[in-house]
Amino acid sequence: LKEHFEKEVERLEKRKDEDYDEVVEEQLADENNDDIYTLSKIADILHALFIAYKTDFFPYLDQIIGHFVKMLEPDRPWSDHQWGLCIFDDVIEYGGPACAKYQGIFLAPMLAHVMDKSPEVRQAAVYGCGVLGMHGGDVFSASCAEVLPRLVEIITAPDSRSAENINATENAVSAVTKILQHNNKALNVDEILPHWLSWLPVWEDTDEAPHVYGYLCHLIENNHPAILGPNNVNLPKLIAIIAEAFHREAISIDHIVAQRMLNIVRLIQGSGEMFQFCVTQLTPEQQLALNQALSCAK
Repeated sequence: LKEHFEKEVERLEKRKDEDYDEVVEEQLADENNDDIYTLSKIADILHALFIAYKTDFFPYLDQIIGHFVKMLEPDRPWSDHQWGLCIFDDVIEYGGPACAKYQGIFLAPMLAHVMDKSPEVRQAAVYGCGVLGMHGGDVFSASCAEVLPRLVEIITAPDSRSAENINATENAVSAVTKILQHNNKALNVDEILPHWLSWLPVWEDTDEAPHVYGYLCHLIENNHPAILGPNNVNLPKLIAIIAEAFHREAISIDHIVAQRMLNIVRLIQGSGEMFQFCVTQLTPEQQLALNQALSCAK
């Protein structure tokens, strides 16, 4: 990590050198890419340690945390911000409410980088907000409420589903999901749910999809009026969301959440005419995917 910062300074100096040209810049870019790769491997090692030791790893983190604080400084390059945030994402996810001891370090940068111009940084920050909602505890309720409008802005941006942005967007949908489900004390959930439903389906991030569809199943299973609509008017939309999820292979058919999704479909199937109407609203691809999923799960 010390070398990482030293090399960054060296590259800046070389760019000021009188011999600096396109060839030198190409070499510097290669060196920078190597540095970013090294950062990603450091993050992988710390991730494994957090999985194994959780809060017991905090005393060891404290010995090197100054490096990660520096990585989050505003003038650092986007890759430092990305991997610095990833470290603190793990602090939150595996440290739980005890992560609050570090909130003075990570909270302000995380909330700020939700709107970062770099999709990689944005995704790391957005994921952090999701795990903050899921694992951070009540102390972060106000922060979760504060970040929600920014997450909505990411999701509803005109280019939110472009190839460059879709991963950050779907992480934002998942982050809102986790906040609504696990840390909603400072929110009016019923007011937000119709907007949340309009953002589905999601399919690109198969790690996050089970969180989103698991919450959808929970709401349907509990007959939530904001999801079902008056006189169950939303049933065709809900069947279409589930069918598209299987068509896009957003979730493995063996996943417990997929089984809940199919149980909901079977329940509606028992209604006869209503289910037939729902099916007529599907594309041929969605109909095929839904039939295959139902057949495989029998």
